[in-house]
Amino acid sequence: MQMNLNQQERLKQFIIEESRAAGFDVIAITSPDSIPQAEERLREYLSLGRHASMEWMRETEERRSSPQALWPEVRSIIVLAMNYGPDSDPLTILEQKDKAAISVYAQNRDYHDIIKGKLKGVASRFASRATGEDLKVFVDTAPVMEKPLAEAAGLGWQGKHTNLVSRTHGSWLFLGTIFTTAMLPVDTKEQDHCGSCRACLDTCPTSAFPAPYQLDARRCISYLTIEHKEPIALEFRKAMGNRIYGCDDCLAVCPWNKFAETARESKLRARDDLRSPSLAYLLTLDDPTFRTLFSGSPIKRIGRDRFLRNVLNACGNSDDPNLIEPVKRHLSDPSPLVRGSAVWALSQLLNAESFSNLRLIHAVKENDAGVLTEWHNGANNQL
Repeated sequence: MQMNLNQQERLKQFIIEESRAAGFDVIAITSPDSIPQAEERLREYLSLGRHASMEWMRETEERRSSPQALWPEVRSIIVLAMNYGPDSDPLTILEQKDKAAISVYAQNRDYHDIIKGKLKGVASRFASRATGEDLKVFVDTAPVMEKPLAEAAGLGWQGKHTNLVSRTHGSWLFLGTIFTTAMLPVDTKEQDHCGSCRACLDTCPTSAFPAPYQLDARRCISYLTIEHKEPIALEFRKAMGNRIYGCDDCLAVCPWNKFAETARESKLRARDDLRSPSLAYLLTLDDPTFRTLFSGSPIKRIGRDRFLRNVLNACGNSDDPNLIEPVKRHLSDPSPLVRGSAVWALSQLLNAESFSNLRLIHAVKENDAGVLTEWHNGANNQL
């Protein structure tokens, strides 16, 4: 359907009103050719290996490189954002070493499900109005360069930590997109307002930013606790502190958060039991209780073994002798990943003699090379 400019403006206003009614806080439109620099930046990122083990990024490189490569018929891209701002400073829990720090976005329901459900509702109403036009809905899991598109649409700009920053919502925005064959009026690109600020770069515990606007996932705590499937490298374990799922440091220190508001969507507000769960309690989770506790949560997808790896790492950083016995019980866990993490935690919590005695009892029975390496590393730590 060929629309004149007035019809395009009315359709745009319709989609904005429907999106706001559905709970989206910011809505803007850009064209599919608005991010020409994205392809080169993606190619460089992958060539440097900064995607770590996330091979799906390389596998989808061609489609991810531009919206037209993903869907050649697209003529307009509607970018929508929903605020998930916390109701308190997410960094205060880092001082409570016996508690677990869970990233703000994961303290309730999986945002993919929430955003996608709302997007589909908006898209359905849009399709009924834009007769003859096709559309596709994407939320994070598809090969879409959402942050560059959001910047091009004017929702915010990609800060030095590579995440989107909004003048009205700070760093706390979930993004979704609707690709459509309808031609719609586009909005003005947002300018970079980071200035000389380096707060996000300087606060990173693992130095994951090789330069402003560049992220090396191999050093990022969010990657290490969520995507990384192997034992965490020794050089990062202490720096991780009590962060067991994700990391909010670079987001939380952004000065633009002074304008942020608490999330309006109740399913994005923190559950009381996930604000600051005790490490001792999380150590008791077997697979069924893990799945029950995190039903509907993004945490569930990493599985109980990786989750306990992260919890045990936090235990090793806790300086809490009350955790020694609960950690010891995981020396007999069926998972080598969990057993090895328990070894490291005990190497931090026990004195040299106690750890050496424990090693004599357990290491001689171990036939997993990775866990034996952890006993060796733990012994070296005690020297």
